[in-house]
Amino acid sequence: MSGADLYDELRPRAFAIAYRMLGSVGEAEDVVQEAFLRLHQTRRRGEAIASPRAYVATLVTRLAIDELRSARVRRERYVGEWLPEPLVGGSPPGSLPGLSPGPSPAEQAEQSDSLSLAFLVLLENLSPRQRAAFLLREVFDYPYAEVAEIIGSDVDSTRHLVAKARRHVRERRPRYAASRRQRDELARRFLAAAELGDLPALETLLAQDVALYVDGGGKVPAQRKPVHGRTRVARTLAAGIPLLARRDVRVEVREINGQPGLVALDAQERLVGIMALDVADGEILAIHSVANPDKLRRVTP
Repeated sequence: MSGADLYDELRPRAFAIAYRMLGSVGEAEDVVQEAFLRLHQTRRRGEAIASPRAYVATLVTRLAIDELRSARVRRERYVGEWLPEPLVGGSPPGSLPGLSPGPSPAEQAEQSDSLSLAFLVLLENLSPRQRAAFLLREVFDYPYAEVAEIIGSDVDSTRHLVAKARRHVRERRPRYAASRRQRDELARRFLAAAELGDLPALETLLAQDVALYVDGGGKVPAQRKPVHGRTRVARTLAAGIPLLARRDVRVEVREINGQPGLVALDAQERLVGIMALDVADGEILAIHSVANPDKLRRVTP
């Protein structure tokens, strides 16, 4: 197989792993590029590679672990709330990075959930090796033996890493049943109430302990600490979103990291903000808003 064909075949999975590991499109692209460069160099030297897919997955994961360790040092100095770099699109869930052709509805939901900003933020509390082991096993369904080989560990230690990460995720993110249609409808109702500044309508859509996280990166005015509680979040939104229309900014319901959300576009159709909604049981549990222009530069609205 030619290098170009190999790249086309393996890149979607490579990017899917790197992005979920790092929460950054730019950092993920750098890791994937470095992994394929090393693959190309190895092949040019005539060294045998039994499985290019496994080889690239190993390179991407190990490079991402190293990158995440250095990235966390930078994030400690970040101004305000740090949120992952979003992926915005109107494509169907089956086209999300890392999905195999023709996934079942359950697989689509699982993959989309593992791409959400809420999920990626939750993974920030795991160590880099825990995060890698958990994603490879729970999201990408690699056997424990292969996960252990990829992260350079033994099977028993890998099982322990995954089990600990799984407990962390389940305790903080229980599973709820919600159809895509229900989530989209709630997002439309949320936008309508927010644009009108309708405080009572907003409150009916928010969970009692809802939280609003805003990432401005020190580049644009933004709350540096999360806003907690139904009433405070509703007041913040009812005061803020109507101001966008006065500044000739249009807000639309769009797909954010596989979940319903909102995008804000200025008069020149430039993306100036996104808002991802974490929905469960007919309520919004959390809102993650990214306004840092550095994180929106690579996003295609």
